[in-house]
Amino acid sequence: MSQNNAVTPRSLLPDEKTMTRRRRRRMMVDTLVSHAMAIGGGAVIMAVLLIFFYLLYEVAPLFKGAESEAAAEFAVPAANAGATLTYVIDEQTEVALRYTDTGHVILFQPNSGKILNESTLPIPAGVTIASFAKGAGAVLAFGLSDGSVIVAKQKFSVTFPDDHRTITPDLAYPLGQQPLRLLQAKQPVRALAAQAGSDGAIIVGWGGGADLDLLRFQKGESFLDDDASLKEERATLSVQLEQPKYLLLDSDMHNLYAADEAGLLAQYDVTDLEHTKLKQQLPLLHQGQKLTALTHLTGDISLLVGDSDGGLAQWFPVRNEHGYPELKKIRAFDALTRSVSVIIAEEGRKGFLAADGAGRMGIYHTTAHRTLLQTEVGQAAVSSAALAPRANAVVLEDAAGIVHFQRIHNEHPEVSWSSLWGKVWYESYPAPDYVWQSSSSGNDFEPKFSLVPLSFGTLKAAVYALLVAVPLAIFGAIYTAYFMAPTLRQTVKPMVEIMGALPSVILGFLAGLWLAPALERNLPGVFLMVVLIPLGTTAFAFFWQRLPERLASKVPNGWLPLLLVPVVFLLGWISFAMSYPIEQWLFGGDVRNWLVNVMHISYDQRNAIVVGFAMGFAVMPTIFSIAEDAVFDVPKHLTYGSLALGATPWQTMIRVVLLTASPGIFSAVMIGMGRAVGETMIVLMATGNTPVVDFSLFQGMRTLAANIAVEMPESAVGGTHFRVLILAALVLFAFTFLFNTIAELVRHRLRQKYSSL
Repeated sequence: MSQNNAVTPRSLLPDEKTMTRRRRRRMMVDTLVSHAMAIGGGAVIMAVLLIFFYLLYEVAPLFKGAESEAAAEFAVPAANAGATLTYVIDEQTEVALRYTDTGHVILFQPNSGKILNESTLPIPAGVTIASFAKGAGAVLAFGLSDGSVIVAKQKFSVTFPDDHRTITPDLAYPLGQQPLRLLQAKQPVRALAAQAGSDGAIIVGWGGGADLDLLRFQKGESFLDDDASLKEERATLSVQLEQPKYLLLDSDMHNLYAADEAGLLAQYDVTDLEHTKLKQQLPLLHQGQKLTALTHLTGDISLLVGDSDGGLAQWFPVRNEHGYPELKKIRAFDALTRSVSVIIAEEGRKGFLAADGAGRMGIYHTTAHRTLLQTEVGQAAVSSAALAPRANAVVLEDAAGIVHFQRIHNEHPEVSWSSLWGKVWYESYPAPDYVWQSSSSGNDFEPKFSLVPLSFGTLKAAVYALLVAVPLAIFGAIYTAYFMAPTLRQTVKPMVEIMGALPSVILGFLAGLWLAPALERNLPGVFLMVVLIPLGTTAFAFFWQRLPERLASKVPNGWLPLLLVPVVFLLGWISFAMSYPIEQWLFGGDVRNWLVNVMHISYDQRNAIVVGFAMGFAVMPTIFSIAEDAVFDVPKHLTYGSLALGATPWQTMIRVVLLTASPGIFSAVMIGMGRAVGETMIVLMATGNTPVVDFSLFQGMRTLAANIAVEMPESAVGGTHFRVLILAALVLFAFTFLFNTIAELVRHRLRQKYSSL
């Protein structure tokens, strides 16, 4: 009997018990592994869901409206001291001041109405307060019945005697305690506006005639000592209004607004009192409506307008076609039920509070165009109100003599769906736009949280990266898997996969410090290379096909790519060598200057071209590896059968191999897309990080991932900026989830369609 047919002795075979024990052990291992795989898969799904719900948990407060709760209601403190001119609350909302038309100042606790102290303003005997105005920086101006005015500035000092916090109000007089003569005639100041700053002050008053009286104090310094003196300047201004009931000055003391009850507004330039001029005059309301409230929004650029129908609107200057600023109605807000009686702007944000003649209060935000709250405070008309510096409390007095102290919870008013995803018309902007700008040094700044530029930049970077990576990776994978010699494939594929192991921070570093300047110096050569290399390789292939058979056969077909390597390098060198002559010949020696001045296209050194090359280089190995495996794993009987039926290798590749491998190739592209969307370091270092919506090759971008990496360390935990960045992370999460879902659905459909091949 031969060795192959030898029978194993029965004594050498495992016995029945051993076989049973091995089967049980194998089944137990299979069961444990299957359970471990199930637990691991479930844990992964659970981790993804936890991340998703954590992001939702952090984002949800952004879209929550304002809330208010009644903290106290009491009778007006010291009601016999006169009618209320205004209220002032300290930052901690522990004490409040009530100013009356008789010059009394009552200090009380807003949460109980308990009177703590009473004092009086330095008003001469026999003189009463006829008008009142507020300015920026807690400036208070009191117009008197004899045509004079007193300017004060409210401060609160905090001390800790016996480790107990004590808040003491302090009233300073930057222009002195003596009343200043404002009107030329001794008549009551019926309308008043005032501003006082470190460099001087300006006061405007109306006594009932056709003119406004202006008084300016400018700070000057002596050449002999360091003492500063105030230089006084007076002027009169003729107004074409029936009765200028409302007067407003901006904090820069450049613009004066005067309006009458019919809603006719006049704007004057008072930068130089000797040359005051009317800048524009326009109606704020429709015919039949009455102007009932007018004030500045924080920053003193916008005007907030309230009318007799309960309407609320925001106006601010916009430059016309001639370059001159003109007031324009930008947005209207949800109306109150009755005539607007009070409008108060928040000190630190672009929001405001309004109340009407029916005791209803509303809280709004201008830029977000959002009505955060409308609620009933009382039954009588609100006659006076004051908002706390942190906008977390408000004191309102109604016509029935009741003071309402309300606590306000309004953490994130700046965010709305329209401010995140729509064009917003910001102050000092010529038109609505998508803007991301989370910080600034300007006093009139407001955060701009549009996610459109970041989302657009994310997609732009991914698209340009895929335009570079996909053709090279897919065609390279097809040739490597199907046409290349096996020995050469065993070298090429690991080398390409090793490229994918390069840290993205290294690629970003090289792209920012070496590639970007090199492309800028050789920009014509870059575009010439894109055209010359495909044409040159095609010409070389045509030339190779025309060679005699005895010469061409010396290089096997699978090794032909090695001949193209020097050709590609030579064509690249020629392209860059011709860059300078082309720039001199066609672009006057400076292609950047030609782009800016002739084509009106701005050029950033770190632009989309740099990102396309750098991130395409990073994404290409992933796409190549997956696509090459998909093509190589096509069953050989399909290709052999196609060739046996007379199809050429290219026909077999296009009509059999590519169709069978299409699910894997599509998955490779979508995985590369997901990698490009989530890339951080390359985009961070290779672009200017400019959040703009521009598809130009020569402009940079800012992506969601790069923005989170840059700004998250600087954001305050729990603040609006922090939560918007979390929202950006949620959007990025949604992008990757969407791309992966689409990839899986398409891959499944393709697999079903071509599974019968």
